[in-house]
Amino acid sequence: MRLLVGGLALALLLPALPAQAVDQVVTDPAAYVDPLVGSARDGTTWPGAVRPFGMISWSPTSTRGDQTSTGAANGYQYDVTRVRGFSLTHLSGAGCNPGAAGDIPIMPYVGTVDTSPTADTKDAKYASDFSHTDEIAKPGRYTVKLANGVESDLAVTTRAGVGDFSFPQDGQPNLLFRTSNSLNGSQDAEITIDAANRKVTGSVLTGAFCGRRANGGTNNRKTYYRLYFTASFDQPVVATGTWKDDTITPGGTQTTGGEGYATGADRAGKGSGGYVSFTPGAKVKMRIGISYVSPQGAEENLAAEVRPDATVNRIANDGYKTWKNELQNIRITGGSDAQRSTFYTALYHVLLQPNVFNDVDGKYLGSDQQIHELAPGQQAQYGTFSGWDQYRAHIQLLALLKPEIAGDFAQSMYQFSQQNKGIWDRWLHNNGPTHVMTGDPAAPTLATFAAMGVTNFDAEGAYDSLVHQATVQNADAENDGGCPGQCTGQRPALNTYLAKHYAPQDACHCWGGAAETLENSLADFSLAQWGSRLGKDTQDLADRGTWWKNTYDPEVGYQRARKADGTWQPGFTPSTDVGFAQGSSATYTWMVPQDVSGLGAVMGGDAVTRLDGFFHDAAGNWAVKGGSALRYDPTNEPGLHTPWLYNGLGVAWKTQATTREIVDTVYGTGPSGLPGNDDLGTLSAWYVFAAIGLFPQTPGRAELLVGSPLFPKVELRRSNKVRLTIEAPQTSDANQYVDALALNGKPRTESWLPESFITGGGRINVQMGATPTSWGTAPIDH
Repeated sequence: MRLLVGGLALALLLPALPAQAVDQVVTDPAAYVDPLVGSARDGTTWPGAVRPFGMISWSPTSTRGDQTSTGAANGYQYDVTRVRGFSLTHLSGAGCNPGAAGDIPIMPYVGTVDTSPTADTKDAKYASDFSHTDEIAKPGRYTVKLANGVESDLAVTTRAGVGDFSFPQDGQPNLLFRTSNSLNGSQDAEITIDAANRKVTGSVLTGAFCGRRANGGTNNRKTYYRLYFTASFDQPVVATGTWKDDTITPGGTQTTGGEGYATGADRAGKGSGGYVSFTPGAKVKMRIGISYVSPQGAEENLAAEVRPDATVNRIANDGYKTWKNELQNIRITGGSDAQRSTFYTALYHVLLQPNVFNDVDGKYLGSDQQIHELAPGQQAQYGTFSGWDQYRAHIQLLALLKPEIAGDFAQSMYQFSQQNKGIWDRWLHNNGPTHVMTGDPAAPTLATFAAMGVTNFDAEGAYDSLVHQATVQNADAENDGGCPGQCTGQRPALNTYLAKHYAPQDACHCWGGAAETLENSLADFSLAQWGSRLGKDTQDLADRGTWWKNTYDPEVGYQRARKADGTWQPGFTPSTDVGFAQGSSATYTWMVPQDVSGLGAVMGGDAVTRLDGFFHDAAGNWAVKGGSALRYDPTNEPGLHTPWLYNGLGVAWKTQATTREIVDTVYGTGPSGLPGNDDLGTLSAWYVFAAIGLFPQTPGRAELLVGSPLFPKVELRRSNKVRLTIEAPQTSDANQYVDALALNGKPRTESWLPESFITGGGRINVQMGATPTSWGTAPIDH
């Protein structure tokens, strides 16, 4: 029944797409974007107003009847149709519930505010239902009419926004500022109301990314940023009030108070906020700016980006044009309306992160809680890095499309590490080190940037810093705080790892010893590749890139947790997650993209047959939608590269068949269009690459593996003026296989494209056919 409802919703929510012949280039890609994609099926996206890489993202915070929680991770899920406000900050696709942010929910409320909204712990009074038929989400704009009669129309710039709140003729109009009610709670909050000047200012002191998760949740219930806001109105404020905990103060103009980071009864009824009232039937325009630096920063951001006479229409139209221009950096020809919508919505989700974190004057909040300024030549400081997820697909697409932003992002991460005792955290939320996941993802991320031609960051300083962390154990390396999910150390138990050449399951101070070994091997391989570009001696790092072999058990043919005494963890089955992080041995065994031929060798020549079994059930049917620990899981990152491993094993046609099957059956349109947590655009980035017919061979390198192009023509414009063109005029549902390929007019038999294709540009012409061919020899591994 749920699937049927979702299907009906899909039909209703597809955007009105422009009429266009299937052989024509898409001229308005923004028209194909549906921000509601991923809002069901645990995609954990949200539909609100946002600009590319924007600091502000104005979107609903939903409720299931618990004010200390939300309807879903990151504030929105399609099946929850009750909201308690429109919050100013969001993460896209983070997997825990609630993820983070959701700061300063602003709720349009009709009626007398005669009790404390914080005391409304079940969101029974100061919340409202809505219908999806009254909801419109477009790039840069979000509009919804609530059941309480208020229509909210929101549009944003990078750091500011403007909203129209149209109240009904009957009842008292109010805007409630729930300053303390961030998704994970808050340490403190403040609000000041200046009725005479039609203005509200305040802030929330918060953090606690994934603070409720079972793995290390208590360890991560901590503060690492304060978000300031300033809001002004074009209508007179006729009444004010504040509240703290269960006490309401009509006429109040100032209050403070946080909620803490607990859940349920331990937090219910705590917190503070304020409200402003207007005349019945008012249509209120509110301008709002935010800053992570200071109240003055919020004022300056607002003044710079949203003029006093700005309208929602004007800001929304400008935002739409901005999105159109960004999305046009990949121009596709052909395809169905549904395929175009899936493609451009995926690209839209990719371009939401990382987030601009500095004010218009160049100041930003560092990981040390101090205010810093941009480095010379740096255009922006970017926050938020879902490293374990993003380094497998997202960061490559970012570097491909926007190398100058990738460089500023690399510099941002380096600066955050310098402010954090030299430690590069695995998961930054804004400026805050959260320690989430495993491995050392900053290393392959920056190494990949360097390989793909990103130059605008301190490469020498960043490389030396990452190598230092990979070779000199830091003070937190043997700290079990937050383990297993949020272990503190960047390279946990490094001295033990260096001595044994693997991470022991019983002495690794990490999430899982086998996973940590695989992640570190890939990170060290990436550093070796980068170091070679810089003229460094990288032999030791290159050797460490082969240590994945030390947790491969040839007796069972799988990666396996290993103890400090050298014995294997007992009780092994291929479906086990002991020794692994958010995945099974069956998935992680393939996590060796840097040495595919080496993996094939230790498997004794049986790799292709085993890989076939990873994507098919016992009867030979496709099994690529997840649900089995023994087979491919499209909803999580450790196995995202596996469909492309066939190229390295000399049977490229199987990559073509497998990726096309996933593109056609796992991804789609509507709220259920993503298979799982988008993880800051990572699953979306995988789709963009697969639809183009190319995929990064391995982190730390710039070669691209060739798959099955979905569109007859794709033109990709890097922001550094490099142009890439992929032509596959015969491609279709029937013609999925590569018969031949030419690079810049010359036939090419390798199933991969060289680094020069990315750095210098070029054109590939792909001949497609209906049957598998022998095209595509095994690519080199490094």
